[in-house]
Formats: sequence, C-alpha cells, structure tokens
Amino acid sequence: MIKHALPVTREADFSAWYQSVIAEADLAEESGVRGCMVIRPWGYGIWERIQRLLDDRIKATGHENCYFPLFIPLSYFEKEAEHVEGFAKEMAVVTHHRLISDGKGGLVPDPSAKLEEPLVVRPTSETVIGTAFARWIQSWRDLPVLINQWANVVRWEMRTRMFLRTSEFLWQEGHTAHATAREAQEETLKMLEVYRGFAEECLALPVVAGEKPEHERFPGAVATYSIEAMMQDGKALQAGTSHFLGTNFAHAQNIRFQNAGGELEFAHTTSWGVSTRMIGGVIMVHGDDDGLRVPPRIAPWQVVIVPMLRDTDEDAALIDYCKALQADLAKLSALGEPVRALLDLKPAKAATKRWGWVKKGAPVILEVGGRDMAGGNVSMICRDRLYRQDGKLDSVVIARDELVGAAEGILEDMQRALHVEAKGRLEANITRNVADFAAIERAFAEGVKNPGWVEVQWSKPTGPALDKVVERLKALKLTVRNVPSDADAADGPCVFTGEPAVERVLVGRSY
Repeated sequence: MIKHALPVTREADFSAWYQSVIAEADLAEESGVRGCMVIRPWGYGIWERIQRLLDDRIKATGHENCYFPLFIPLSYFEKEAEHVEGFAKEMAVVTHHRLISDGKGGLVPDPSAKLEEPLVVRPTSETVIGTAFARWIQSWRDLPVLINQWANVVRWEMRTRMFLRTSEFLWQEGHTAHATAREAQEETLKMLEVYRGFAEECLALPVVAGEKPEHERFPGAVATYSIEAMMQDGKALQAGTSHFLGTNFAHAQNIRFQNAGGELEFAHTTSWGVSTRMIGGVIMVHGDDDGLRVPPRIAPWQVVIVPMLRDTDEDAALIDYCKALQADLAKLSALGEPVRALLDLKPAKAATKRWGWVKKGAPVILEVGGRDMAGGNVSMICRDRLYRQDGKLDSVVIARDELVGAAEGILEDMQRALHVEAKGRLEANITRNVADFAAIERAFAEGVKNPGWVEVQWSKPTGPALDKVVERLKALKLTVRNVPSDADAADGPCVFTGEPAVERVLVGRSY
C-alpha cells in the first residue's frame, strides 16, 4: 500500500480531500471573516500566472484594462429591476462612514455619519460601467467600447467553500458596447472561445462550451454562455461565463448614440468574466492523493531544485552546483516562456522540502546530493507520475546535462499529459442517448458514486413548463449545465416534456 502525503483520499471523502489539498499545499487559509480567505503566496502565484496569460489573450482581442470603484450607489442598481433582484440577497451595503466609541470599549457606527445614499460593495460592475458608457458614448464613431478590469467583488454567500464560492473573490470582468446586436453577439461568442482556449491550453482543463438555458441566464441578459468543467467526483464547475445583454442595460443606463444617419439608438452591450474559482477547478481536476498537480503553464515555479545539505564543508560546492543548474534552466524556453526554476535553500530537511513541493504540485522536483554532484547527475521527480508500478516513488537519476537538454520537452509533455488525462475522464463520464426521465433518475440514484453528467434532448420549455422541469431536477439535486455548441442535432422527444426536442443539453450536479 502506498502511504500518501495527504491525510485523506479522494475516494474516502472528496470534500475533505479538497480542503486538505488547499491546506497542505499552502494555497489559502481562513481569514477570520466568514467566506473570505487569505490567499497564500503559492496560491496567489498561480492566480498571477492565470492573470498574466489570460490578460494577454484579452488584450490580443482589442480590449483595454481600466478600473472602476469598489463602491456603487444603490440607485444605480435600482434602475435595472431584474438585475438588482438577481443580486439583492448577496449585496453587502455600506450605510455609515465613521465609527465612534460605544463607551464600553467597543465601536459602533456614528449616527451622525449616516450616508445620504447607501453604497453597495461591488457584486459586479454592469451598473457603474453602464453609467460611464452613457457619458463616453455619444456617436457611432465612439463604438465599439472594449474594456476589462481585474478586481475583487463581494457576494454575501450563505454556503462558502474556498476558491469555489467565497463572499469575496478575485476576477476579471469585461464590458463592451456595440452599435449592432450582431456585433455584440459576435463579441459574446468570441470571449467564450477565449475562455475555452485558455482553460484547455493553459489550465489543461477540458471544458464544454455552450449556451445556458433560460432560467440560468445572468440577471438582465438576453443570452448567457458558459464553459463547464467536470471535477473528479463527476460534478460540474461553471468555470467562466459570457453574456449578451442586448439593450437591456443600455435602456436602464441610457447608453445611446447617434448613428450615421443622425438618429439616436441604444447600444448593445456584453459582459464576461472568470474568477479565482478556476483555481478550485485546477485542484479538483488535477489533484491526487498526494496534493495538487499544477500544469506547467500556470506553475509559479516549474522546476524546483532541492539540494540535500548536511551542514558539512561540501554544502558550499553543492549550492554552487545547484545555482549553475538553475542558471542553465533559466536560459531555456518551454511553452513559449523562459523556464521558471527555483533553488530552495530553506533550512529544512531535504525530505521535508521534497514532500512540501509534492503537495504544492511543482511540476518537476530535482533533488541533488553529494553523490549526484560527484557523478554530474540530479534525481528527478515528475509530479504528473509520482509513483512507479511497484508503488515506490518514481525518482529517476539523470545526467545533469541530459536534464537541461530535456527540460523543455518534459514540461511540454506534462502539460499535454494532464490535459489528455482530464479529457479522457470527462468524455468517459458523459452518458449520452438518455431516452427518458426514469433513466436520469437511475443515473443519479442514491448510492451511485460519481455519476458524471447526462446528455438529453431538450425542447426549450418556458414559463410554467420550465418551472416544472426545474423542480423535478431540483428534487434530484440536478441542474441543466448548458447546450454544448458542438452537440449533435436533436432528433427525438424532450425527456422532460415529451415535446419535439430542438437541442441537446447536459444535466448534472454542480458546485
């Protein structure tokens, strides 16, 4: 039996395993405020990599970064009834601007410092950005407006889980305005594809891109699209969304422009975003019973060198040997960027440091002892394949120069292998050709472990008919995820209504 680095396995308790990875990999910790977390350097380093890589892709499509305030006047939300209704239960509100002593050693809001208008702590920025668009846009010559911001938002969640659903989280939110509905719709789908490509190529996260059903749309949107990822327990994670808002927000915020013919028109707007929730997806898709496995593209350090110091005269030479190795690795380029190599000189036992980096998921760990140095070698551990078939740690002695020559390929192969592994699991756990609701009930019956998703035919019910479907699914703790953009055409009856189906949808349990 292999003795794993984590105190709990995925098989025994997936939820506890997830929390264990976060703690043991030093990703994040509780902050003292319910639903808010301290993101530690390794976790934030992963987020910085996500930011940099995604920001480059966003800017490559013509968008510019900007920043809007954290506080939004309540009146801005009241202009858009459906939008405010969608977020009302999650809004944090500031009502005072000063505290005073309560005379008992505590502090209370100063009654004389009550704000004339309450301020909402940003849950999303459509309203405040829409107000700015109304100032910026006067003529068709001002369009399109293509902006993005990296920010934090607050949604007062009742049930929280680090990275997946927190009261405060980090994200990017893009907002655009266009002269025509066609241009806005094209923008919406373009950004969905940016997210899909980013998830697949940078996070090694296979996803299904498609349109959300009517009842899952963003409040106030005409259409919402998502990328859905499957976790190792078979549940879905909505990893990113892109919304076509039509002129709904333009009407609410009076975003109008004079067209080429001199007539006033309302602009068509979009919004789209991904968040630190993506880190939760990386954990639950790539992690194993020894901790996290970070895809090389987003690893803060792709190669970690651990010298096996013994407090002897040999240590100085060993450190020099490792520094030279680090310098040679830094000259290399893998996955389109210079290799990121760290020399770990922290005063701890080599074995402790080795297992620390295993739990963090550093892609390549190089241990170097006196014997390795004497032979011109290193001992290499690749995090995507930690053990040999006999259950022993797969630590390979390799010539130093051979390692330097192979490092680029090793990292590129690991990035590819993690994606292939996750893609195979996704495809193997989608059940297709489900003919009736009874088959759905059997697939998700109590006691069925990791049931994955089912693809079913869908008639796009609306109104009371849709409400009935939602209630039937809710009883099984299921939701409709999206309509895959590459799904086969419908060719039979809807499994919920019996009416002729018009498309196929994915159904599953979710985070």
